[in-house]
Formats: sequence, C-alpha cells, structure tokens
Amino acid sequence: MRSVVWGACALAVVVGTFVARIGAGDAGVPVRAAEPQAAQAPPIQEMERVEVPPPPFSEGIYPCTACHNKDMPVNRTRRELTEMHTDIVLKHGHQWCLDCHDPDDRDFLHLADGERVGFDESYRLCGQCHGEKYRDWRAGVHGRRSGSWNGHKTYLLCAHCHNPHQPHFKPIEPKPAPIPPSRTVPR
Repeated sequence: MRSVVWGACALAVVVGTFVARIGAGDAGVPVRAAEPQAAQAPPIQEMERVEVPPPPFSEGIYPCTACHNKDMPVNRTRRELTEMHTDIVLKHGHQWCLDCHDPDDRDFLHLADGERVGFDESYRLCGQCHGEKYRDWRAGVHGRRSGSWNGHKTYLLCAHCHNPHQPHFKPIEPKPAPIPPSRTVPR
C-alpha cells in the first residue's frame, strides 16, 4: 500500500511540474541542439487560399454606392421597398436588407459583429447562419469546387447557385436513373 501512495505522490509531482512549465510557456520537452525545431503550422486561413469568381451581380446594380452615396440618408426602418429594388422579394427567414448589407457603405456586406466583408467573401456572411453548409462548402461537398486535392482550389460563392434573397430552390422533378452499360465478360 505504501508503494502505491508513493507512486501516486511521484506522479502528482511530475504532472504538477509539467503543468506549471506549460503555464510558464515551456512544455518541458527538451530539444537537442542538433535537431532543428519543427516549424509551426500556419493558421488555417493562411493554409487554405479561397479563390472565387466575381459575384453574380445583376447588370447595372453594382457598385451600390453609385446610388447609395454618402449624401443619401440611411433609412433603417424595416419595410417593403416601394421606390427601388421592388423586384427583390425577400424570403430568407425574418431577415431585413441591412441585416446583411452594410448601411454605411453599400459596396460591402457586414457580419453579425459589424465586420465589413466584400461580396467576394459573402460565404463568411452566409456561414454565420448556415454553419453546416459552410463546413460542407469548404470541404467541397456542397456547391462546386475545382482545383487540386491539396493546394489551390476555386469555389463558387453561395450566390452563384442560390438567390441570397430567396435561397431555397424550387422543387424539381427527378430524372430517371441512368441505364447501366451492358456488361460483357471477356473471354
């Protein structure tokens, strides 16, 4: 019994020393001078370069500041648009234009924390609410991605396939299954 107690005490001292050294910034793992230290992996954002084609703007609608200039007052009231953009029907939850579009510079969108993002980074905005789709998009499972398995990739933005104001697709009738090729057994 005494050896179990001494073993537990010795283990506690070793673990305590290791934890204290980690807290001080030293993992306590000696590195021999002859071995070069391993380089730290760059942050995910630097490792994965996301390239997207230009957003699919409606002709004559961008840049937004052509009409929404600094002299135009911002009307933050949630309302049905009756003067401009009447062709836009918003069916995207309980969202309002300025929930996504930056009120101070309409050539940008904004995240929930207020950070401005360009339309070419709209996937970051969509990903705030649609996290699973964003994860799948980054993995190449949702949407369309081209490029190398490891390395440079080109993604389509969410808005290339989904209308951001009405993102749900209309139901489509499924097509019949493909006819498999005839199988012949080589002799």
